[in-house]
Amino acid sequence: METIAVVLKQPKQVEVNRLALTAPTVDDVVVDVAWSGVSTGTERLLWSGKMPQFPGMGYPLVPGYESVGEVVEAGSATELRPGQMVFVPGAKCFGEVRGLFGASASRLVVPAKRVIPLDQGLGERGILLALAATAYHAIAARGGRSPDCIVGHGVLGRLLARISIALGNPPPVVWEKNPIRAGGAEGYSVVDPADDARRDYQSIYDVSGDPTLLDSLISRIAAGGEIVLAGFYSEPLSFAFAPAFMREARIRVAAEWQPPDIAATKDLIDNGRLSLDGLITHHHDAKAAPDAYRIAFEDAACLKMVLNWRLS
Repeated sequence: METIAVVLKQPKQVEVNRLALTAPTVDDVVVDVAWSGVSTGTERLLWSGKMPQFPGMGYPLVPGYESVGEVVEAGSATELRPGQMVFVPGAKCFGEVRGLFGASASRLVVPAKRVIPLDQGLGERGILLALAATAYHAIAARGGRSPDCIVGHGVLGRLLARISIALGNPPPVVWEKNPIRAGGAEGYSVVDPADDARRDYQSIYDVSGDPTLLDSLISRIAAGGEIVLAGFYSEPLSFAFAPAFMREARIRVAAEWQPPDIAATKDLIDNGRLSLDGLITHHHDAKAAPDAYRIAFEDAACLKMVLNWRLS
């Protein structure tokens, strides 16, 4: 069995290749992918070559952890059935080609326990499930505070704002310097940080990925306030101690989603409290992946790029 996959041969070298698939076991499902998203966080770092080293890192690799498709084969030990729509957060089924995170392909072999059944009506918006669950995880962390201020009005920043409001918290302020991204707010305000004089925020969530912002953010929190690092940073972060000391600042790192976060996020979506509308801005045929990746990472107007595998 074969698949057509996006392959990062090396930084900034994206190809669409035909690869052999690992044979499925009784615990696996075979999924024909309809859509996959391009992450402007981790995938940008893989594409640029700035991803920090960790176990399993290396090229060539198949990226992607935001795929939605239809189960076409289900192993006898699984509870899934052909025809079900599922979300696939990654796969390792390409032999010697690494899967980091391995979901950007036309067909995948993946353990059934890894996939998440979706409502058919969600369609391509289902690719946003992992990002929404990541936002939920940051807000729902034990001992954490909901955001008063969010730095960055990309997709993750918008999801943080929407989910916080859906959970019954007051609307946050979102900072965005780029006027191209300032629109599209739903129930909260977006301002340029230069126009915001507040220095009493209890909780600021940074999703910019900018490692130079800590001193500026610490200067904007109240005593005992919290900075939540909800982006992904490729360089070391540092801050001046004295201002943080005077405020008794707290710094929290928000990691990736866990299964309970997916369940809670799905519940918000299914109950109509969380909308995923208006977040996908660009579509490309998967065969044009090299152009799609460049646009996703270089065009500020592109909030979320979706690759359509049904056209390939």
